Amino acid sequence: MLWGGIGSRGVVRAGFFRRCNSNSSSSSSSRVHPQFITTATNPSLAVSRLLRSRGFKSSAQVLVVKPFFLADIGEGIRECEVIQWFVQPEARVEQFDRLCEVQSDKASVEITSRYDGVIKKLHYEAGDMAIVGKPLVDIDLRADINDPEQLGEMQSEAPAVSAVSKQAPKTPEGVNGSGQSSTSTTMPRGSLATPAVRRMTREHGVEITEITGTGKDGRVLKEDVTRFVEARKSGELVSQSSSSQPSILRPPQARAVSSRVETKVPLTHIQSQMLKAMTKSLTIPHFLYSDEINFDPLIRLRSIINESLDANSPVPRVSFMPFVVKAVSMALDQYPLLNSRLEFDGDNKPTLIMRPQHNVGVAMDTPAGLVVPNIKDVNSLSILDIAAELRRLQELGVEGKLTPADVSSGTITVSNIGNIGGTVVAPVIVAGEVAILGMGRAQTLPRFGEKGQVVAETVMNFSWSADHRVVDGATMARMAALVRELLEVPGKMFARMK
Repeated sequence: MLWGGIGSRGVVRAGFFRRCNSNSSSSSSSRVHPQFITTATNPSLAVSRLLRSRGFKSSAQVLVVKPFFLADIGEGIRECEVIQWFVQPEARVEQFDRLCEVQSDKASVEITSRYDGVIKKLHYEAGDMAIVGKPLVDIDLRADINDPEQLGEMQSEAPAVSAVSKQAPKTPEGVNGSGQSSTSTTMPRGSLATPAVRRMTREHGVEITEITGTGKDGRVLKEDVTRFVEARKSGELVSQSSSSQPSILRPPQARAVSSRVETKVPLTHIQSQMLKAMTKSLTIPHFLYSDEINFDPLIRLRSIINESLDANSPVPRVSFMPFVVKAVSMALDQYPLLNSRLEFDGDNKPTLIMRPQHNVGVAMDTPAGLVVPNIKDVNSLSILDIAAELRRLQELGVEGKLTPADVSSGTITVSNIGNIGGTVVAPVIVAGEVAILGMGRAQTLPRFGEKGQVVAETVMNFSWSADHRVVDGATMARMAALVRELLEVPGKMFARMK
């Protein structure tokens, strides 16, 4: 047996005296101490008594300071910034009390305490980056010395434990003179409130359990304490029976709310048609493609054309829409797939219907709602012809006189939502078509010129949606690139006109 510790020496000595007692004569037995003979079969008890006989005192070590770790707040976030602290060192907290507010790259989260105790250390300052899984604060749990989990094996030594428990501990902040924590008497766990609110209740001499909290999950707020104190002074508290039930505050009367009745409004004809069309569109798997167009060359060309128009011209002026419609039609000549229609026969077998005519629909915002008339046979029309037809459809749309022929047989759609606002849009494909173009708002933005200099350009985002069942991304990107080229270099568009 090793002789490295006091306890081991005591046990060996006890065993040695026992053997001596059994083997020696009666004259030698008088040298054996009775306590070692009687306790040799209980080494632990022998060690304890031997230590006390030599003047040693044993006490239970209680780890009352516990680190509070920053838990995982989800979505793979490993660190977050401490925005503000709601507590300071030596502040007393209870379960669910707010400790601090942290900000991740996704949201702001308030961290609450899982323990009752006193804050001993803040591991971070406001503005620091806190690491998930690392200590955030240290909390003194104020563990009782008689806690069996804390005492462990030492609780078998009743005299030693009793001696330690009788020591008068230092009265910490938040503990009354009787040695009992004020939390156990005036601040039960069931009453949610911040330390500041609890301190306010102590200053006014009221029980927090008597106050009805109006905050989230019944949390007691400062306003609740102030209202309770004022009501107590004015005698507005309702007295309960003289049993253990405390006085409570009369709940405030509900504010009178005017009765409003929900009404049913039938859909208009256009809304009904839009409901049917968009319901069908939900069955189409969309994919989006966005591109940026430099409109400065087209702006200069448009100005030249508008200056040349006179009273005999089909239209007094030309907008950008006829140029866009014509550029889309020319691109369809090279990519006819985006002018097709997907159909299913009786056996649900899909087929593509290739359409030679380019009937380009133009989404319009009218007093009656959204309508999408289409300009027929755009591939055979000039810019001025498209402008004239567009003007006719707009006038009929405002008057609500569009005919079924005006809104049927479209092959592709262009929507200029940028007239109202927005830069990028996710347009919804019209049933019976496989692609749609959404135009954003024109903006003047800084761009780099040919020699690297910063220049101001008028740009517009073109957002395309295509039916991914039949149109692949490469085909859509190539067509979008061709439309951009025809608009940024309008001379190429006029060169292709027949």
